[in-house]
Amino acid sequence: MAPTRRVVLIGPESTGKTTLAAELAAAFDAPWTPESARLIAETSPEPLSAATIEPIARRCIALEDEALASHPPLLIRDTDLVSTAVYAHHYYQTCPAWIDAEAQARLGDLYLLCAPDLPWTADGIRDRRDSRDSLFADFQRALVHRGARTEEIRGTGAARRAAAIAAVEAMLTAPGDGPTPPTAPC
Repeated sequence: MAPTRRVVLIGPESTGKTTLAAELAAAFDAPWTPESARLIAETSPEPLSAATIEPIARRCIALEDEALASHPPLLIRDTDLVSTAVYAHHYYQTCPAWIDAEAQARLGDLYLLCAPDLPWTADGIRDRRDSRDSLFADFQRALVHRGARTEEIRGTGAARRAAAIAAVEAMLTAPGDGPTPPTAPC
C-alpha cells in the first residue's frame, strides 16, 4: 500500500486555509483535518496560552493519526505541527522541543503557504491583524529551514483555488519526491 500523501494548508490567520482545505478535499475526494488550535480555542473556557501549546499539538497529532488510519491516498490538513511551532515561537518565544521534533518527523509532502492577500476577517479568535506579513515571513523561514516542499498561494476566489489545485496535481504527478530533510536541526 502506498503511503498517504499529505498536503498542508499553512500561513497566517485569515488567509483562506480552511476554505481551501475544504475545496481541495472536495476536488480530490480526500479527507481533511480541521485546525486543532481553532478547535481548542472554540471549546476552551480559557484563552489560548503557553499552557495550551501542548494540548493543541496533541490534538493535531490525534487528528492526523485518525485520518491516516483508513490509509487514504491523499490527506488534506488545515495546518499541522509546523504551524503550532511557528505560533508558539511567535506568541511565547519558545516551543517545546518535542513539538519541533515531531513537526519534522511528520513533515507534509506539500505545504501550500497562503499569502495574507485576502481581507482580514474578525471572528472572535483571530487577533494578529497587524502581524500577518511578519507571520508570513516566519512561516516561509520555518518551511525553508525544514526543507519542506512549498508553494505560495496568492490571489482570490477561483484563482486562489486553481493555484492550490494545480500545486496538488503537480505534487501527485511528480515521481518519487517528498519532503527534503533539513540541513540543520530546528
